[in-house]
Amino acid sequence: MSIDSRTILHMDLDSFFVSIERLKDPSLLDKPVIVGGVGARGVVSSCSYEARKYGVHSAMAGGKAHQLCPHGIFLPGDSAAYSKYSRMVTQIIADTAPLFEKASIDEFYVDLTGMDRYFGEYKWSSELRQKIIRETGLPISFGLSVNKMMAKMATNHAKPNGQFMIERGREQDFLDPQPVGKIPFVGEKLEESLKRMNIHTIYELRMMPVENLIKIFGKTGTMLWNRARGISDSPVANFREEKSVSVERTFDSDTTDIEFLQSALFVLTEKLSYDLRKLNKLTGCVTVKVRYDDFTTTSKQHTVDYSLSSKYLIERSADLFKELYDTSRQVRLIGVRFSQLINSNMQFDLFNDRAEENSLYKAIDAVKGKYGTSKLILARGIDMGNVKRNNDVSGEMREEVNRETSKSSVNKPPKD
Repeated sequence: MSIDSRTILHMDLDSFFVSIERLKDPSLLDKPVIVGGVGARGVVSSCSYEARKYGVHSAMAGGKAHQLCPHGIFLPGDSAAYSKYSRMVTQIIADTAPLFEKASIDEFYVDLTGMDRYFGEYKWSSELRQKIIRETGLPISFGLSVNKMMAKMATNHAKPNGQFMIERGREQDFLDPQPVGKIPFVGEKLEESLKRMNIHTIYELRMMPVENLIKIFGKTGTMLWNRARGISDSPVANFREEKSVSVERTFDSDTTDIEFLQSALFVLTEKLSYDLRKLNKLTGCVTVKVRYDDFTTTSKQHTVDYSLSSKYLIERSADLFKELYDTSRQVRLIGVRFSQLINSNMQFDLFNDRAEENSLYKAIDAVKGKYGTSKLILARGIDMGNVKRNNDVSGEMREEVNRETSKSSVNKPPKD
């Protein structure tokens, strides 16, 4: 089946954090609501359309947001609620969709190719959208088109709380008058570069010879040339193929030293959190594994708020270890696994005003990325020795872990 014969649905929850805050407090409806940016060094993670009219946007410094919209309602955010509702929407889609991808905490793709002969793709999408609205109370928009890029652009056209289909064969008619900044992943800097070349619309971009674009932008030039023509072959990644990252440590000698074991767990979780941020992922489930001296192995997992925070994930793994560990037995190995991975996005990374924590992670990660993970160790992790790492997203263990995870059906989020 050719790529052009596909039908892809893109769904995006509108002002996701703000919408949940309004569910909790209906008095916030029609008011300029800003999630994040509360403290002096805070950062805006999300804002309502009413606040956007004043120039407020995500990733903006809280001080600037206060200047632009002094009468705005600033809220600290609620990661537990956001994770809860994200999982609710995921479950509704999982119960209905033949093949879907959770692109981020509030964004989904569904491959509906071939459905038209049975039901009607637009009608099916409309009913799914209404079901999500009815069961969660959240506004959601969707776009329908021949590939993921076009579907995402259709969704952006439909917002807020709407739906739009780009009819097959009319993709170029839709694209040509659009500003180049409407192309997904064309950021402000790239848009400004194009404008300096007197390229303001997608039509003007389409008229540029591909050789010129490659000469100026390199590989990005090829991407621009393709996207100006609506060409995108990115597949919908099956959410059933649960990705995970894991790390474990086998000790030189078996031990019951609780402080040593807790410190080792601390190091493993901190290392895995670094891997998570490198992959630009959030985890929704933490698993701790303990192998005793007689080689019996036990594990315990728990669904958590979506996160890439070392501090939060270390606390969750410590809680699991406390519940799991039999203090009367000697330990041979401990391990940590993060699963239910989804793509991170700037909104969630900046959530809850963690400006100082985010800055610390960036500094630590920069040092590790340049000099190696062993060159910067948090105080509690000194002298923990070597760590064996498994990672199904990259590395030598990929095939083994993929075979393991593909056997289980994880379309539904696992229970605690």
